[in-house]
Amino acid sequence: MQNWIGIAIWIIMGAAIGLMMRAAISRPEEQPGHAQVIMALGAFASVIGGMLGVGIFHLFDPLALSIGGMAGAVVFATLMTFIYRWGLRTLI
Repeated sequence: MQNWIGIAIWIIMGAAIGLMMRAAISRPEEQPGHAQVIMALGAFASVIGGMLGVGIFHLFDPLALSIGGMAGAVVFATLMTFIYRWGLRTLI
């Protein structure tokens, strides 16, 4: 049960990071409805980053509510949403 709670925290944290990144990097040509996309991207990236963090730092005792899992979720969600917000402008 503790792992499911940790994964739910990753998802909520990733969505919040996506919204914070949306507020931090403003794009004047942005179309409406973009908040849902960046929230979903942040949630997905935080789940992947959390799994990577747990796998790297806590291999023998894998718990989602660990420092490695939370750090991996924050770092990967921030990285992916930053690349999406900043990098997409240069690609188009």
